[in-house]
Amino acid sequence: MTTQPLTRDWRLPAAFAALAVALFALFTIHAHWGAFLQWCLATQITLHRYLVMYLLQLNNHQYSGGLWLLTGAFFYGVLHAIGPGHGKFIVTTYLSTNKESEMAARVVPVLGSLMQGVSAILFVFILAVGFNLAAGDLSESRWYVEKVSAVMIGGFGAYVAWRAINDLRLRTLNIHSLAPLHQHSDRCGCGHHGVGAATQGDWKTRLGVILAIGARPCSGAIMILLFSNALGIVTWGIAAVMTMAAGTALSIMGLSLAVRYARNSTATFFGGNAGQLSKVVPLLKIAGGVALILFAVVLFLTVIPVSANGDYIAAGC
Repeated sequence: MTTQPLTRDWRLPAAFAALAVALFALFTIHAHWGAFLQWCLATQITLHRYLVMYLLQLNNHQYSGGLWLLTGAFFYGVLHAIGPGHGKFIVTTYLSTNKESEMAARVVPVLGSLMQGVSAILFVFILAVGFNLAAGDLSESRWYVEKVSAVMIGGFGAYVAWRAINDLRLRTLNIHSLAPLHQHSDRCGCGHHGVGAATQGDWKTRLGVILAIGARPCSGAIMILLFSNALGIVTWGIAAVMTMAAGTALSIMGLSLAVRYARNSTATFFGGNAGQLSKVVPLLKIAGGVALILFAVVLFLTVIPVSANGDYIAAGC
């Protein structure tokens, strides 16, 4: 008679330990979060003043200011992405509740951030240049744009929740016969190698993430474009804004890869029971969609046309 040695399952105690460490880290961050945000804001203001100074140098034909302008714009974008913002919330919510490939986790946030720069360029050159609007009118227009972007974020959240609810619905199948269309192989190209293969995000959902991120232009980019347009060096303003968007894209891409790694590690840690995951994953997607809707409601209700210090453009970003 032989006995099998008993093995202890350490997954649950390890999960509680990881949760305790995460809660301690969150409390620590929360205690210093206000000071951190103040530092980020002060640093962004300082960088913004330097960007204006570099534009003035370019206007005086000091072309060395162009290199400093692009360098400062890149770090401005990186620093801007560290603070709270709608793009990070959308990416985090989407990737934590949806299985995505590593390529999509890289490309989607990059395209969304670049689109945010493009939307700022279109905003300025359609309204400020095309319609010759004053600062107050631009502020009111930005207010409407941010309202519309909040509605788009809420619509994307509703779409995600609706797709997840459809996944939960039971479908009755009447199978009369089975006849394979062809033999699967590594080169057949159909993408169905094995029963119950994990599905990933479709292009419609990814496009929704990109539009939800990029529809809301950054106020810092708008101010740089307005100032460069007033000086007559529009090309440098556009280059600075897109460099700023590249810095933001780099930070958000790092966040998206970290969120994807954490999601996949958690799923692997607790095992890959397909029966349980098929029920839990749609519920997580519904929770993510509801979180996006609530976030959109907060954005919609908190957008103000004029900031506290009287700045008509930088009332929100």
